[in-house]
Amino acid sequence: MEENIRFTVKINDRDNVAIALYDLKKGQTIEDGITVQTDIPQAHKVLLCDLKKDDAVIRYGVMLGTLKEDMKAGSWINEYSLNLPLRPSLENLPYATHLKDVNELPMPKRTTWFGYRNKTGPAGTRNLLGIVTTVQCAAGVVKKAVERIKRELLPLYPNVDDVVAVTHPYGCGVAINAPDAVIPIRAIRNLIKQPNFGGEIMVVGLGCEKLTFDRVLDEKDNTPENTLLLQSFPGYKAMMDGLMEMAKKKLEKLNQRTREELPLSELLIGMQCGGSDAFSGVTANPSAGYAADMLVRGGGTVMFSEVTEFRDGVHILASRCVDREQRDKLVAEVGWYDRYLEIGRVDRDANPSPGNKAGGLSNIVEKAMGSIAKSGTASISEVIGPGEKPTKHGLICACTPASDIVCGPSQVASGIGLQVFMTGRGTPYGLEIAPVLKVCSRNEMKSHWFDMIDISAGDVATGKKTIKEVGEEIFNFILDVASGIKQPYSDQYGFHNDMCIFNPAPIT
Repeated sequence: MEENIRFTVKINDRDNVAIALYDLKKGQTIEDGITVQTDIPQAHKVLLCDLKKDDAVIRYGVMLGTLKEDMKAGSWINEYSLNLPLRPSLENLPYATHLKDVNELPMPKRTTWFGYRNKTGPAGTRNLLGIVTTVQCAAGVVKKAVERIKRELLPLYPNVDDVVAVTHPYGCGVAINAPDAVIPIRAIRNLIKQPNFGGEIMVVGLGCEKLTFDRVLDEKDNTPENTLLLQSFPGYKAMMDGLMEMAKKKLEKLNQRTREELPLSELLIGMQCGGSDAFSGVTANPSAGYAADMLVRGGGTVMFSEVTEFRDGVHILASRCVDREQRDKLVAEVGWYDRYLEIGRVDRDANPSPGNKAGGLSNIVEKAMGSIAKSGTASISEVIGPGEKPTKHGLICACTPASDIVCGPSQVASGIGLQVFMTGRGTPYGLEIAPVLKVCSRNEMKSHWFDMIDISAGDVATGKKTIKEVGEEIFNFILDVASGIKQPYSDQYGFHNDMCIFNPAPIT
């Protein structure tokens, strides 16, 4: 082995596997004089000692599973090597046993940013006119209206950043009174009040759908000034004229908004990861977690999500809940999700994708341990359901699905003004309502997508940078994007995914 060259990275002293920093070749000698038994791809696990069948494989200091057969040091551990352990029980979970005083978190050098103050809730990072549909039937007309508004009206209102059509596959042909219908309805209600929309309400329905205005608007907001039914108009031209006139009135009000210097307590951001690999929990996620800790220390609010990706660490998260009430909410939300998966006859290990496994993640336990790193170390001040709005500052656990294209809209409905998205494999994912900045786990990913990834955390793995250094870089980028100083690549190119509202309720 060449002197002072690292070939692998190990997370915890208890670990009996390490991650290959580069592709390893059979016969190669790595740290501790271990001989590699077979070619091992970058990011995959190398066994550090001889183990017998049924012995535990340890990474992050936790058991990923047990071996299916005897294996020698230097062997390749992958998804075919392990038996999945039982999921952690939700019974008698600890709470408030691993709380961290906010003063123990890293102090940010910047404690203000420039945003659009709202009457209630967090401030906006953008000044948008949002046109929300109550049913997919209205989506086509609304999208055409937005094209005209952008072309004919938006240039007249220079303080308004954009016009967004918020369409979704819900509203009719659904069991509107089913117990789980509360989830999509809550999300749509909260999307209408998204902080980046500045309190201006424009809701468009068809006229015969089940999701009526009174289900998504408070009585004071359910007025002709804020709502429009397409079936009330005699033909397409009349519809468009009505939409244009309504939009003009909203744009006039939004144009009066300007950015002002605000405390971090007015900022709500989301943390999400997708296309993860085995480096995600080593570099990108813990660096984002450091930035999250800085935001919380400064008074800001940070939301992390993805139930199936933290399910195997639920006991760790429970111990960080500030009180019994939040622990009980965590148990209730995760228990609901367990039952949801059971109804579909799938296990939690259905989560890892082929790309995750190609990136070295063997099973959901390993993915979960890396995923929760993006939450940082702060105490969990509140646990909320998908699309629910937080009522507290600090670190928020939002119990959303893990799917990128469902988690993102759920966090947007919960009021985030910006999302930090960690990836190992790469994805062009983006949100139209809130800017998304991308952090990759490997320098190879940044080199490959040099003009699509905003920040690389890859130097953490090689030791060229620390988690603190990359975390501070992410923190500063967050404030610059939130303040309108910088624009992430996803916004520069207009990479915006559909608003896929989570709907576990029946479709009739």
